[in-house]
Amino acid sequence: MRKPPGTSINRLAVYLRFLENRSQDGDAKSTISSEEFARSLEINPNQIRKDLSYFGKFGRQGIGYNIEELKEQIREILGLHRKWKLCLCGAGNLGSALSSYRGFRERNLNIAAIFDSDPAKIHKRIDGIMVYDSREIKTVVRRLGINIAIIAVPADAADRIAERLVVAGVRAILNFAPVKINVPAGVKLRNVDLSTELINLTYFLSSVFKPGV
Repeated sequence: MRKPPGTSINRLAVYLRFLENRSQDGDAKSTISSEEFARSLEINPNQIRKDLSYFGKFGRQGIGYNIEELKEQIREILGLHRKWKLCLCGAGNLGSALSSYRGFRERNLNIAAIFDSDPAKIHKRIDGIMVYDSREIKTVVRRLGINIAIIAVPADAADRIAERLVVAGVRAILNFAPVKINVPAGVKLRNVDLSTELINLTYFLSSVFKPGV
């Protein structure tokens, strides 16, 4: 099997969300052609076929894709047929919002622990999830069998938290802290810089809506 590029993996998640929404429509057909699929997502149908081809053969010529079958196949490719345990590092405004996000649980992504350094929050629960002292990361992560971590702490604490997570055995990290963190080979790191994304939007608006236009 050829190794798929990251962009194809990202699109698989988009395909899955579309198929899940489509299957909830009681009037929708049980199959969908690649052309209709692509038109709905504003993607070239060849791109969809190419993305799926990295993982095998899907669909039938002249019939298209069975929506339920393709949905389950993509879920398995993305590892969403398994249950994953997450920890959330940072119980501030962003962390609290993430802890209450229902979409994680719907994807078999379950936040099992929250870590923070604020004594007023430690040993309390947020949305039913226990908040532990950040110094307990190694012990708690190993005891609960946590696989994935979300970092939502201030920039000056992010590297220290990442180091503790790696020592604890976490091998996948989603970083919301506005700073570059260092992780060793073998640890998958994804950075989400909200301020940079917003600046991209302000640039777009500034370039389209000129003063006086």
